[in-house]
Amino acid sequence: MTTERTPQTFVILGANGDLSSRLLLPGIGSLVESGQFTDLHLVGCDRQELTADEWKATLDGSLEEAGIDPEVRQKLASTTSYEQADVTKAADLARLLEDHGGSLVLYFALPPAVTITACQELSKLAVPPGTRLALEKPFGQDARTAAEFNELLAGMLPESQIHRVDHFLGLATVLNIVGLRFANRTIEPLLNNHHVASVEIVWDEDLALEGRGGYYDHAGALVDMIQSHLLQVLGFLTMEAPSAIEARDIRDGTARILRATSIWNDDPARFSRRARYSAGQIGDRQLPSYRDEEGVDPSRETETFAEIVVGIATWRWAGVPFRLRSGKALGNPRKEAIINFRPPEHLPVGLSGMRRPDRFRIGLGFGADKLRVDLTVNGPGDPWSLDPATLEADLGPGSLSEYAEVLKGILNDDPTLSVRGDAAVECWRIIDPVRRAWDADEVPLLEYPAGSRGPSGWPEAGLPG
Repeated sequence: MTTERTPQTFVILGANGDLSSRLLLPGIGSLVESGQFTDLHLVGCDRQELTADEWKATLDGSLEEAGIDPEVRQKLASTTSYEQADVTKAADLARLLEDHGGSLVLYFALPPAVTITACQELSKLAVPPGTRLALEKPFGQDARTAAEFNELLAGMLPESQIHRVDHFLGLATVLNIVGLRFANRTIEPLLNNHHVASVEIVWDEDLALEGRGGYYDHAGALVDMIQSHLLQVLGFLTMEAPSAIEARDIRDGTARILRATSIWNDDPARFSRRARYSAGQIGDRQLPSYRDEEGVDPSRETETFAEIVVGIATWRWAGVPFRLRSGKALGNPRKEAIINFRPPEHLPVGLSGMRRPDRFRIGLGFGADKLRVDLTVNGPGDPWSLDPATLEADLGPGSLSEYAEVLKGILNDDPTLSVRGDAAVECWRIIDPVRRAWDADEVPLLEYPAGSRGPSGWPEAGLPG
């Protein structure tokens, strides 16, 4: 394990991009602010030519906007440096590998195609021992290219030094799923196909593209959210109990689940849906149609709302449908995992008014840090009339942001919260049949007004079972 007192050089490739300024730099700032990694040397690297003062101004502006303490901002600015380089050229990469002190982290905050090209060039060089590579999603373009990328990386470094970043794994509420499931005897025995009717993992947001049209139009909701994030949440929610909270046990557990997961009844045309938003209003924001957003090519028919239904072929979950859904520009944002239980096997004669089965609802962060348990109780009026009731508990957002939590793992040389290579391939394998069905127009592309609940007639229930 790398200790906090070991000098480290953290190089951000693509340092002038939105990801760096909005998430990576604040994440590093919050780690240093918390007293961790105080010997870190931060290097910004991009194709643009910047003076040292211009880079420090960029860094300070990002940290200031994130509310980082002025003393921390000054400390990082006093030790940071900037390198102009084209990372698709081996000569420029060789210079970066030479100009560092301590152990080295290369963080690829770059478009996927550029990252692959850069790694191909990097494979021609002698990478210093102990170097870690951090790679942003999406990892590859499908199951085949992800597997090929894994082979390329395996020729350079051990798997434990390759961090495929999914910041959802740094969400405190996602990590809380492990404690919630395995530390509560009242919950874990119920989580199986004898008691659970269906499960939903939903990430519906009121945000639109927010300047990410160039990337998003080549990804869409299916790749950007379901493939990259929600399938990882599925793994945490359904894996068997690990023997220890360690990288191998956690990643073995989620990988087993993903290997057992496939589209329900192997019918992607029936058990997937897609749509995109048209012009509308959310609060005081007037949003254009997705077709008219900057950076969008309307002919690509990119979806902003995607849903798939999958099954998990294990003794615990066989026969339970899982709905994974994500949409943008919606008027009813929801970020939660919902476990829907089967109705009671018998309701005594004389009790009436039962409106719904019991549910666990686990908030997935970003302001949704709550656990809600929906139950049925005797009503306050007629004692034999049943009413719904909800028990609620705060899960807490955690002391670090999700990106800071993931960065902490990378700097500690701990891959627990990084996606393993085989799991990345499985996530593509699960959705590849859906993409083929969509490309063949077997699933219509619907539309919904921005600010609405989604496409008209979109099913809110009725999962197979």
